Amino acid sequence: MILVVNDHETFVATGGCTFDPKKPTVVFVHGSGLDHRCWALQSRWFAFHGFSVFAPDFPGHSLSGGEPIKSIEAMGKWLVKALKVAGCETIHLVGHSQGFLVALEAASSLGTKLKTLTAVASASSIPVNEALVEAAKKSPADAADMLLKWGFGSHSQSGISAVPGMQPIGIGRQIMSSNPLAVDLIACTRYQNGVECAKNIQAPSNVVIATEDKNTPYRFGLELADILNAETTSIDNAGHMLPMEFPKKSLDAIKSFILKHSE
Repeated sequence: MILVVNDHETFVATGGCTFDPKKPTVVFVHGSGLDHRCWALQSRWFAFHGFSVFAPDFPGHSLSGGEPIKSIEAMGKWLVKALKVAGCETIHLVGHSQGFLVALEAASSLGTKLKTLTAVASASSIPVNEALVEAAKKSPADAADMLLKWGFGSHSQSGISAVPGMQPIGIGRQIMSSNPLAVDLIACTRYQNGVECAKNIQAPSNVVIATEDKNTPYRFGLELADILNAETTSIDNAGHMLPMEFPKKSLDAIKSFILKHSE
């Protein structure tokens, strides 16, 4: 669906079903340089099992208009406004990597509407290698190659795919090469408010950790879970691009937690 947020058209994937704001809404927030496609399987499952799905392309990304937002704090405010425009009443926030930092920022403004919060391959802060940021400024395609080399686990690097007929590294390269990766990476590097936001979260929380994550290593996920007093799920052989690399396993970890807190 298309929403107008801050005078710009925003594309929001709804999992293949008509969006109904009166249903509990699972909000999927993409990571740096990505878009709604990294949540393809996860969003479709929830849309066909009693939930509404809200998976936006952030401004300046893929199918959404406007200029890219330059800070995590401003992205959080934008997300809150987009959810208000959509009329969401009951919200489950799910964020991957940078997307979780955005979810943290948004959470404090959602009040009792927020029912659960899930981090996927993330941490309370995500400092980015300076060489990667510089590469992204000069050539998003080259930077995407660097990030994806680090971002997938050993199974995917050897050509094995959890989704028959699909190559997630190739899809990731296509998405990142055409999006404002440098802007997103700089926003991640500058963000310092994650621990404070995490300490203030009251909603039940879930941290899904990839055991081969080189971008937000395993111990960072455990540290985040400790701050949030969250449940944790570890997924073996998975790298940082967990939602794309192991969509079914990440879906299972997300849905079991959300369903438990939807009763």
